[in-house]
Amino acid sequence: MERQRRGDRVWTFPNALSALRLLGVPVFLWLVLGPEADVLALLVLVVSGVTDWLDGYLARKLDQTSKLGEILDPVADRLYILAVVIGLGWRDIIPWWMVLILPARDAFLWCLVPLLRTRGYSALPVHFLGKAATANLLYAFPLLLLGDGSDVFARLAEVFGWAFALWGIGLYWWAGLLYAWQVRKLLADHDRRAPDVLAR
Repeated sequence: MERQRRGDRVWTFPNALSALRLLGVPVFLWLVLGPEADVLALLVLVVSGVTDWLDGYLARKLDQTSKLGEILDPVADRLYILAVVIGLGWRDIIPWWMVLILPARDAFLWCLVPLLRTRGYSALPVHFLGKAATANLLYAFPLLLLGDGSDVFARLAEVFGWAFALWGIGLYWWAGLLYAWQVRKLLADHDRRAPDVLAR
């Protein structure tokens, strides 16, 4: 009973950090698309990456895990990925195929949710491949933003940014296909139940 009450908590420090990350999404978009203040936009991405690690660490360290936190964290990751690809695509820093292929994977997974619900699942558990894909993409985007220049440093940032981006895209879709395979197996088993967490 005590564990269940802890899981229902809303006002925790990790959740506040996740909410702060969500507030940074429109700020990032405005900085990139409005004044094109790339240094400040990069700072927002760095703060987002630090708080992404910190909220998970503190949730475990302070025993402040919650159902809301399990939702906020991956939602913030996805919104940042969406905001960054739109911003960088609009600035012609990345091609439009990248702008489309990343949200397409998430749309594909959301289409599987109604199938999961028919077997008593709300979503699939997080696994390492999805986390690795997200980490690669969150490294790639700041580097690609730094690569929007003509000096040697910008060229190096662009090269490393594309390396992380291509690995991230591949892992992101690989993780998506793995989730789809898991859904297929779950649909064949009427008796199994899964944790109420979001795929990442």
